[in-house]
Amino acid sequence: MRKFIDKIKPSFEKGGKFGFLHSTFEAFESFLYVPDTVTKRGSHVRDCVDLKRIMIIVVVALIPSLLFGIWNTGYQHSAAFGLDWGFWQMVWYGIVKIIPLYLVSYIVGLAIEFISAQIKGHEVNEGYLVSGMLIPLIVPVDVPLWMLAIAVAFAVIVGKEVFGGTGMNIWNPALLCRAFLFFSYPSKMSGDTVWTGGVSRYLSEGTAYADGNGLVDSFSGATPLVHATEGLDGLNAAGDTFWNMFAGIIPGAVGETSVIAILIGAVILIWTGVASWKIMLSSVIGGLAIGLLGNAFGTTPEMTVPAYYQLVMGGFMFGTVFMATDPVTSAQTETGKWIYGFLVGALTVTVRLFNPGYVEGMMLAILLMNTFAPLIDHYVVSASISRRAKKISKKVKIA
Repeated sequence: MRKFIDKIKPSFEKGGKFGFLHSTFEAFESFLYVPDTVTKRGSHVRDCVDLKRIMIIVVVALIPSLLFGIWNTGYQHSAAFGLDWGFWQMVWYGIVKIIPLYLVSYIVGLAIEFISAQIKGHEVNEGYLVSGMLIPLIVPVDVPLWMLAIAVAFAVIVGKEVFGGTGMNIWNPALLCRAFLFFSYPSKMSGDTVWTGGVSRYLSEGTAYADGNGLVDSFSGATPLVHATEGLDGLNAAGDTFWNMFAGIIPGAVGETSVIAILIGAVILIWTGVASWKIMLSSVIGGLAIGLLGNAFGTTPEMTVPAYYQLVMGGFMFGTVFMATDPVTSAQTETGKWIYGFLVGALTVTVRLFNPGYVEGMMLAILLMNTFAPLIDHYVVSASISRRAKKISKKVKIA
């Protein structure tokens, strides 16, 4: 393969027969092999890890959540219809439902990336490797593919290319895609019928009636966050125990349900140094702080739910591990990471407890803090400069 690529490479160089496709050729070559380009002058820090390899590590960290999501999609569908499916039947159903989401995500997203690179004459950015992997994991499995295609196009064009591509975007593109879907097509992003794959064709208001086709009585496909509006009693009545939510055997977005799978990914990201443990830890602290504050007052059913339940409901852990830690859109300073992460967790639980119209919170919290991350870093740096200036001033006076 290497010999074949070297043979055709001159045709894709500038001035070659297919020179106009140089960006596309370079993208495929560097995906398969380490780039052979070197710096021209000056001394530079050399490292065996480049941007593409960092992106691939994140993709690997997401695989446990994807694999569990495939099985859970089949499991939720089987439970909704009272089907006596085995393990592999559930897995196959999950594959059939999820693979189209990935095809749409990568075909639409990468097409825009490649076209943009060709127009600008730049190399193709690697950032969409992760965004394309994330998007199908944070949307309902039943979302119409044409809606997903429009949302992906919006996220890539408005969320990335307008700002200059990978490394220049203000907001997380995957979350921007979900936000577009949520506000443009809210009926397809919430409710009882969008999480269990195919149930929306038969169920109304989350309730199934026995009709001789295996449907079970009074099945609810609502997520634990919906049940939490009735307090701990509502969660228990729906069977949303802490262990079920921790393991992920609940309705929800494809990759957001299993905390166990998410923590495996967190270990990979922290061990390789790709993601900041400070943001993850401070987000958990922020969520627990507001949750405990709500427990102290307990004026609404939501506030009576134990604070630690907030960590295993909805997309809290997935957002904390894979979204809030995005190195481009999060805070860059070490102190800023603590502030940024804390506010992400705190805002998420605040929205859950005080805004019954939108029970999730993590998406809006991260997008809001993406907006203020540069401001946080600005004040952290300014405070550091001010402290150093005062120390120098004191030393000069003493001297």
